[in-house]
Amino acid sequence: MKRLAYPFRESEVRALNAGDAVLVSGMVFTGRDRFHKHFADGGRLPVDFRDGALFHCGPVVVREGGGWRVVAAGPTTSVRENPYEPAFIRASGVRLVIGKGGMDSATLEACGECGCAYLQAVGGAAALTAACVRRVRGVHFLEEWGAAEACWEFEMEDFPCVVGLDAHGASLFAAVAEASARALARLR
Repeated sequence: MKRLAYPFRESEVRALNAGDAVLVSGMVFTGRDRFHKHFADGGRLPVDFRDGALFHCGPVVVREGGGWRVVAAGPTTSVRENPYEPAFIRASGVRLVIGKGGMDSATLEACGECGCAYLQAVGGAAALTAACVRRVRGVHFLEEWGAAEACWEFEMEDFPCVVGLDAHGASLFAAVAEASARALARLR
């Protein structure tokens, strides 16, 4: 198990390989469909993503005291962000993109160029992921977009993920598809 802590250094990210298990700690920012479209349309980024992490997540949050408590924070399907992610990676300096289900070859190429990795979070375990959120440090676009689409600032501890796309051009998703195709061919 490898540990990554914010700010995420390019050398550490480039040392990751597809299939590595990692624990992510520190600042993680959420962004889904509205966030990506906003960026693509030239909108301002609410936080500095350089050496940071973007989590494809629409959390369930409740007000508690003077702040927020995260009830659920499962990953959302990343493939919807394929049209936007390569440009976002190149422009923002983000080091980690976290979601579920994988991303396309254009995102893989941007990861290699920029020293970024796509991490697969566990789907269906939103309450367990929420337990990794130690504190909500802020939220952006809440009034405009609602809680699920807002850009949340999470301080996380030991958020478990698996490297799905690395900065060397390897894709865990492609490797699994190829192994499955070979196994299927043997069965025929």
